[in-house]
Amino acid sequence: MPGTTCVVRKDGEIMIRGAIIDFDGTLFDSMGIWDTAGEEYLRSVGCEARENLQAVLKTMSLHQAACYIKSEYVPDKTPEEIVKGVNHVVEDFYFNTAEPKPDVIHLLEGFLERSVKMCIATATERYQVEAALRRCGMSRFFEDILTCTDIKHGKDEPDIFREALGILGTDRTNTIVIEDAYHAIKTAKTDGFCTLAVFDSHEANQKEIRKIADFYLSDYSDLDAFWKFVSGK
Repeated sequence: MPGTTCVVRKDGEIMIRGAIIDFDGTLFDSMGIWDTAGEEYLRSVGCEARENLQAVLKTMSLHQAACYIKSEYVPDKTPEEIVKGVNHVVEDFYFNTAEPKPDVIHLLEGFLERSVKMCIATATERYQVEAALRRCGMSRFFEDILTCTDIKHGKDEPDIFREALGILGTDRTNTIVIEDAYHAIKTAKTDGFCTLAVFDSHEANQKEIRKIADFYLSDYSDLDAFWKFVSGK
C-alpha cells in the first residue's frame, strides 16, 4: 500500500529510471545466516555472546558490528580481524547455498524491460554478493554493487543510497530504493527517495514499514499492482 507520496512528473505520472536494491532479505533469502553469525564468530574465538547480540547488531554495517564486538567482547582483536572472522563464518553460504527469493527474477526482468538501471546496495561484502549472483546467473541485471564497507557508513545513514545515484546516473525524483529492513527504508524515505518495501520474516517491524513505504510487497508472485504504481496508471 502506498504510504507517503513519491516525487512525480508534472503530468502526474511516476517515472522510475533507477532502482537501488538491497541484497539480503530483498533479493536473496539470506537473512538467516546473519542471525547467528556474530555468536558463531565469538564462539570460534572462545567467547560466549550475550542474549541480545543479534538485536544489537541488526542495524549495523559489518564494520560497525566489528567495532562493537571489539569494544564489548574481544578488545585484543582489530575490527579488520573481526570482519575477516565473521566473513569466514558466512562465506560458504553465499558461495554454495544462498538462493534468490521466490519470483524476484520477475521484478528484475520487469525493470530490464522498462530500461530501469539497477544497483545493489548492501551491508554484505562484495565478493560474497558477487559469488551468489554469479552462481544464480543474476549478475547481468546490475550496474554495480555498493557495500557499506566501501562507503564506510551503515544504512542508518543515506550515504550508500546517494552514492548509488552517481552509478545509475539518476536522481531522487526517478529512483526507487527497494529494501526489507525498517531502518533502511526509514533512512531512504527521510532522504527523499521513493521506496518499495519487501516482506521478510526476519524483520519484525512490518506495521511500521507499511506506514512509511510508498509501496509494499508481501512477495514477488504478483507484480501487476506495483507496475501500475510505477507507471502512474
